[in-house]
Amino acid sequence: MRVLILGTGNMARNHAAAFQKMPGVEIVAGVDRRPDMLAEFCEAYDVAEKFEDLREAIAWGAFDAVSNVTPDAAHHPTTLQLLAAGKHVLCEKPLATNAANAQEMTALAEEKGVIGMVNLSYRDVAVLQKAAQLVGEGAIGALRHFEASYLQSWLTQPAWGDWRTESQWLWRLSTEHGSKGVLGDVGIHILDFTAFAAQSPVSELSCRLKTFDKAEGNRIGEYPLDANDSFTLQAELKNGALGTITATRFASGHHNDLRLRLYGDEGGLEVSFENRIERLRICRGSDLMEARWQDIEAGPVPTVYERFIDAIRGNGKPEPDFAHGALLQAALDTAERSDASNGAFLKVDDDTV
Repeated sequence: MRVLILGTGNMARNHAAAFQKMPGVEIVAGVDRRPDMLAEFCEAYDVAEKFEDLREAIAWGAFDAVSNVTPDAAHHPTTLQLLAAGKHVLCEKPLATNAANAQEMTALAEEKGVIGMVNLSYRDVAVLQKAAQLVGEGAIGALRHFEASYLQSWLTQPAWGDWRTESQWLWRLSTEHGSKGVLGDVGIHILDFTAFAAQSPVSELSCRLKTFDKAEGNRIGEYPLDANDSFTLQAELKNGALGTITATRFASGHHNDLRLRLYGDEGGLEVSFENRIERLRICRGSDLMEARWQDIEAGPVPTVYERFIDAIRGNGKPEPDFAHGALLQAALDTAERSDASNGAFLKVDDDTV
């Protein structure tokens, strides 16, 4: 299996390292408009071919699959070119910057008969996979209520770097530089975390976005600091469950923590991924009377990179696929419209997905 890496920034290194661990998988080329970064990446991972133009790489053509690790706004145009050329694509999240573009990508992948997957990395959390299995098996009965949160704090401390001086963080605070704020950056992860475990997509939602003052004039150099920093979202799932989904970059004391609580009419599940430690608890049956919770172990699961290669080889389902990525983007689009309407409760327009 010959893999091309499109975009050779920091995240590309995760993709390259993962693929190089797999038997029968070879990274044959890198593509990036930045020649210095491209050369450094190809040297680090012993990649033979280098291209500064995607069209040249497609004309060369000696690859089967692509990891698209370009900036968000480039996902749609670059992926369309690759799909048209009959290449399988693993695209970084979000699949696109709006649902219409995501649907176009989904439709073309189906038309060309190729695998299209979106890299929602928290699907690799074993306890999340186990929770989804338990919900699907009816372990907690009919789902009624949920609470989900994605907590970061890099706007309150420099553990990952100084956002006031480093472009890798500043662009995430600027809509002018392509950011959709915390909603687009990590909101997509916690939406997927919830919908996957609950085994049901979001049907309706109400959302409020908030951008806080962070610098004089809300600008640092070329970066206007106008992207949202926090959001709160009320949602109803298609299975009828009601709950809340929130995310922020101001959660002091939490570097990168995800939490999910699912409550059914026969029990409850609590899922957490905090400080990279996974935990799953359940309360059901005779434990309900005493509100006693039991820990559940979950074995290792294949990574999204392994699932991508397996799907191409016909050995597994392409999960999460482009269609799911388009559903998530429809929910994000609806959240933005809701906030613009002062938090109106709106139906997620997924009719074309």
